[in-house]
Parts: sequence; C-alpha cells; structure tokens
Amino acid sequence: MTEEQKKEIIALRRNGDSYRQIADRLNLTKNQVVSFCRRKGMIKPKKNEPARSNLGGDPNHCRNCGSPITQQPGRKPVLFCSGRCCQDWWNHHPEKVHRRPGAIYHFTCAHCGKSFTAYGNSHRKYCSHACYIADRFKGGDEHE
Repeated sequence: MTEEQKKEIIALRRNGDSYRQIADRLNLTKNQVVSFCRRKGMIKPKKNEPARSNLGGDPNHCRNCGSPITQQPGRKPVLFCSGRCCQDWWNHHPEKVHRRPGAIYHFTCAHCGKSFTAYGNSHRKYCSHACYIADRFKGGDEHE
C-alpha cells in the first residue's frame, strides 16, 4: 500500500465512507483497508444523513407503486410490496445497481463470433441461449 493510498484511506474514512467503498475506489481488498484502519485506531464517524429512504418518499410505501407496506419491528425494512414490484423497479433503474468492476468479463461467442460481456460469470461461451442451442444441436438432424 502506497503512502498516497494511506492518505486517501484516512480522508475517505473521515468522510464516512465504508471499508468496501474505499477498497473499490482504491483497487484494494476490503481486508487491507480494515487492517490499516484498525492499526491506526480509526473508527467510522456518523454521517449526518437520515436512514435509507425510498427515493425521498415514505419508507412505509412501496418504491415502485406507492402502495402501503407494513414494516415488521426488529427486521430489515421492506422496500417493495411484492417481488414483481421489486423486479420492475430494478429493471427500470439499472444505474442504481452496484456492480463490481472486476466482475465484468468480455468474451467472443463460440457460435456467432459476436463480442459480449457477462457479469459475474467467467466461464461464459455463448452470447445468448439461441446461440447455445444452435451450436449444441448443430448437425443433430443427421442422426435422425
């Protein structure tokens, strides 16, 4: 870890950033950041912001459709009234999805030769299910 990274960790930690956020920003592992902060006796200061909200709305209403939600005390807050609303909201807000930069892989399709990317799967061979089927069963008619 360089001196510049150490100074950046101190500044980001004072700013209230989490270990994971700092690690992702500086291309370090979370454990490296945690170890450094513990050695320095740095604790995370409280941010002056309210608890997680539903896009500035009422936490007792669905993020997607706005229907009322009953929150269970002592449990993680529910953000959506149903799985369908959750899926619909995330499909319409892909920019809000936190994706790790190291988990995006670039490939060339084994069937059509087209370039494509895959998130979280380093062993992908085909760009689509249609290419997989076409390549897997090519020449399958010869045996019938």
